Amino acid sequence: MNVPRTNLQNRLQQRQAKTIKEKQVINEVKAILKHHKVATNKFNFDALETNRIYHINTIKHICTTYRLRFLDLKYFKPELPEEAHSEIRMLEKKHQTKLDGFKVMAPSKLFKLEDKDDPLLFVPLGNDYYYLIHKWGNDLHPLRKILVWPFKSIGNLLLVLLAISLLATILLPQGLFSKTSSASQFWIIYFFVFKSLASVALFYGFALGKNFNPFIWNSKYFNA
Repeated sequence: MNVPRTNLQNRLQQRQAKTIKEKQVINEVKAILKHHKVATNKFNFDALETNRIYHINTIKHICTTYRLRFLDLKYFKPELPEEAHSEIRMLEKKHQTKLDGFKVMAPSKLFKLEDKDDPLLFVPLGNDYYYLIHKWGNDLHPLRKILVWPFKSIGNLLLVLLAISLLATILLPQGLFSKTSSASQFWIIYFFVFKSLASVALFYGFALGKNFNPFIWNSKYFNA
């Protein structure tokens, strides 16, 4: 059975719909564009697609859920596709302005080497709102959310380590360390397995400079 891949634009829309009313977004962005002192780019509000406007909290939530980064375009290694350049030119012509301050949402590896996993190109509107210009590449793997869940917090990581340790202890052959088995022996082995896995996880984290999702989503540093 083919599991559908994760479309980040759809996830952004779903998250924003849960947290911010569309009318609130419209009113706030109207106010931003009306007073250009707080607007990063000068847009004609009536020419904007409101379903492409996202608050920074929505972007942060998606980044921390799927372990993505949201960084300035200059840190993005692959070349933007021609479709993205075309969208930028079209927007600039429609709004009679020159856009700047571009941001990209993508997996961390795309800020170090070329790949093609679902990047999204944004431009700031001001007051923590961003306008989605273009999405390209492949959608994310459907299991990515589950695979990166342990890295959302230390609590999540501990739960995963505890569960894996329990499964590993259960799968160990009875009598491997002693001719007789008992509950106390089971928990001693469980503690040993957990300590071993935790040590490996800590070594991996410190040695490779890994950190939890909430601390890296907008960091430009590899070992944030």
